[in-house]
Amino acid sequence: MSFDLNAVPLLSRSAVDRAELVRSDERALKEGWPSAGLLRVNARGQVKMVDGALIFDEAIEYSAEPSPAAVFLGIGEGRHLWAVRDADLTGELTDLRRLVSDLDDFTAGVLTSALALLNWHDKAGFDAGAGVATVSAKGGWSRVTEQGYEEFPRIDPAVICLIHDGADRVLLARQHAWPPTVYSILAGFVEAGESLERCVEREMKEEVGLDVREIRYLGSQPWPFPRSLMLGFAAVADPEQPLAFSDGEIAEAHWFTRAEVRAALDVGDWSTRAEGARLLLPNAISIARTMVESWAAL
Repeated sequence: MSFDLNAVPLLSRSAVDRAELVRSDERALKEGWPSAGLLRVNARGQVKMVDGALIFDEAIEYSAEPSPAAVFLGIGEGRHLWAVRDADLTGELTDLRRLVSDLDDFTAGVLTSALALLNWHDKAGFDAGAGVATVSAKGGWSRVTEQGYEEFPRIDPAVICLIHDGADRVLLARQHAWPPTVYSILAGFVEAGESLERCVEREMKEEVGLDVREIRYLGSQPWPFPRSLMLGFAAVADPEQPLAFSDGEIAEAHWFTRAEVRAALDVGDWSTRAEGARLLLPNAISIARTMVESWAAL
């Protein structure tokens, strides 16, 4: 029994024009800077918000022209938007993981790009090949060496897979560090020289010992922790095949019925402290929630 996502994952939504052509237009960036908004982000990915709205400073108060320390996020709410790392950010702060219930499309678009870009710049100060210094270019969307070599933001792809039996059961697993009632679907990073489908096969075998088939792509979601892209899949496995946790990441896994999953979704998510609950599922910040909800809705 196949299914599709019944909603766009939360972090895949955006109300920001990424304005790709503006990034390479130094003049346009300079002209937009005096009226631009500047989002300050500390090393923990925290930002300031008031009444559910991100707080942007006036970019012109930070520097007279676009700063090489800032990254251009695009155009939103009628002006250029930038972000900068600020180790001294103080006040009432929040982060992307805590904003599930208050995360609108504008905030999602701003924060996912800001975090992914700033996290990349934190580790990209030197060219990996020659070991020479790099400087930010194109509004923070690339880094270049003195010799002209250009490097673009790195993204780490990872698959996340919902395994079901083709009928009424889904496999959910718990990592060692998670509380006893907290479960989710399985995920893992794509290896060099590996296709996405082969990664699904390998990761599911390594994590729970199952041979999966009928692998289907569902959708994707940026995951800027620090700079990943989650690629969602569904696959079918035999619930009679013994489970084996060979890579040591999974503490336990069980097959749950659709009725049990629906009941867990009604309870809430991982943050819920429901007395007597056997199963708690991820919150909406993760594509895992959308995938489980879509399967449960069949």
